[in-house]
Amino acid sequence: MIRREPGRVRDLAELIFGFGLILAIIWMPDSLQRIFSPIALIVTASVVLARLRSPDELGLGAQGFLRSLWILPATLALIFLSMWIAKSLGTLHALYKGDLAHVSGYILWTIYQQFLLQDYFMPRLLRLLPDPARAISMAAVLFAVAHLPNLTLTAVTLVWGAVSCLLFRRYRNLWALGLAQGLLGLGFAVCVPDALHHHLRVGLGYLRYRSVQPVP
Repeated sequence: MIRREPGRVRDLAELIFGFGLILAIIWMPDSLQRIFSPIALIVTASVVLARLRSPDELGLGAQGFLRSLWILPATLALIFLSMWIAKSLGTLHALYKGDLAHVSGYILWTIYQQFLLQDYFMPRLLRLLPDPARAISMAAVLFAVAHLPNLTLTAVTLVWGAVSCLLFRRYRNLWALGLAQGLLGLGFAVCVPDALHHHLRVGLGYLRYRSVQPVP
């Protein structure tokens, strides 16, 4: 149940606005996404920064950085294990658009996703819901829903959304989490057949995936 104390109305309005904006962008055609995505990025960042929180509070400072670095070797170990299993099953394949610009752009995007999850959604959910477990569960659900109708991504982001929120609450640092998400996404892309995740696309892009494939 959402608390009805004074001051929660703004949190609820910002929560609905932010999630609605993200869903609208996800379900836009590519031509409109290129126009409105930067606007949405600036707007959501402005809402977060309007609270005047410090870099450490936002997870962008040095606090917790060294203690959280173990997440990266653990992530790499999981990826190598997944690649070994995928190779054994015959599903391991080359990365779609594996050039440096594409890979680095994707990792920057995953860092920003963690910024949205931890600094936009989680603080508001923690103020609206009666206990942290429910707030984390709701954040994970919202994070997963944003990856529909890609069911494979929806399933794994539901788990990762909860795990990353727990890790952020412990270490209060975004950098290792954002990079880990990027690496996990790239590992997922090469281990799971493209026919299932459609080059990690979500929303309208996922549904239109087949229509943009070259005709044999």
